[in-house]
Amino acid sequence: MNITITKKAEAMLNTKLASGEFLRIFVKEGGCAGLTYGAAIANEMQPDESVVHTAGAIRIVADAASVQFIDGLIIDYSDELINGGLQFTNSNTKTTCGCGQSFNLQGFPKIEGSKCKI
Repeated sequence: MNITITKKAEAMLNTKLASGEFLRIFVKEGGCAGLTYGAAIANEMQPDESVVHTAGAIRIVADAASVQFIDGLIIDYSDELINGGLQFTNSNTKTTCGCGQSFNLQGFPKIEGSKCKI
């Protein structure tokens, strides 16, 4: 699993994650390109989740459905007023929407009528 956490994101996560906490990454349908990333800080894993990446004290956890969309993920952080916070891009991105919040990956399921078709 190839995941990159930039220095800015790493610094922010190291200040936000308490002992035993991790960053949950998930992919859901949304946006005009079909898929969007989401994240949450958590301390209890769900039954279908696994640790997909570790960088120092930072653990990244994802559910089985999201794992297929995470390889090549770059996690960055911006402290800008507009569009600030964690930002996710993927080196495997085929298309993105104009706002940069949703994506579709080459060789992955097609989105038809807002529904993921595998």
